[in-house]
Amino acid sequence: MPFDPKTIRALAFDIQGTAVDFYSPVLRMGAAVNATKNLSIDWAAMSKTWRALYREGMDKVIAGARPWLPVEQIYREALDLLLDGLGLAEAFTPAERDAMNAVWTKLDAWADSAEGLARLRKAYTLTTLSNAGMPALISVVKHAGLTFDCVLSADLARSYKPAPAVYQLAVDCLGVAPSEILMVASHKYDLVAARAFGMRTAFVARPLEFGPDERPDLGPDPTFDINAKDFGDLADQLGA
Repeated sequence: MPFDPKTIRALAFDIQGTAVDFYSPVLRMGAAVNATKNLSIDWAAMSKTWRALYREGMDKVIAGARPWLPVEQIYREALDLLLDGLGLAEAFTPAERDAMNAVWTKLDAWADSAEGLARLRKAYTLTTLSNAGMPALISVVKHAGLTFDCVLSADLARSYKPAPAVYQLAVDCLGVAPSEILMVASHKYDLVAARAFGMRTAFVARPLEFGPDERPDLGPDPTFDINAKDFGDLADQLGA
């Protein structure tokens, strides 16, 4: 169906990678760890593998291969695997590993995020719709200085995107139809699933999401309702 912004009542935002940078904070944390421990861990490679293991853990939950567990625990298990695989099993105490894992609760906003959200919030109800756990999500939003009307985490559905139950959260909690919600994400798999659920979709390109040496798929996709370069461009295209 043709896209008419006037039919949209709410915007649901992916957070990690879309609204906040989850690459640079990990590298800063890693640099501090290397200095403190006199190590030379490649944290660019480490962060890439860490996220891949986190995705693998969530997919196992979605597939029913393991019971639901908070994403923070998935991150923590992945960190243990990474450190142990580097032969550093004895180099970090459990408390130190917990402190390292907390980096996912202190992510920085992209430069356009706060202003773009402020513009959009004048015209629409804004909610998060993130795979981050609820405590971590609240921490990230506060740390990054981002304002939403509602904070929704996949925790509440006991699943993870792209499972339909997570998109259903926005419908149930906001009291609007799927077609009245615009899902905003920098990850195309998320938007494909949201579109299949009945939502409208907006792709926001984040070229530095995985660091300067990675080449994510940033090409506009005509199957999405909007393709935007940032949140300001999204607001422009919605007339907000």
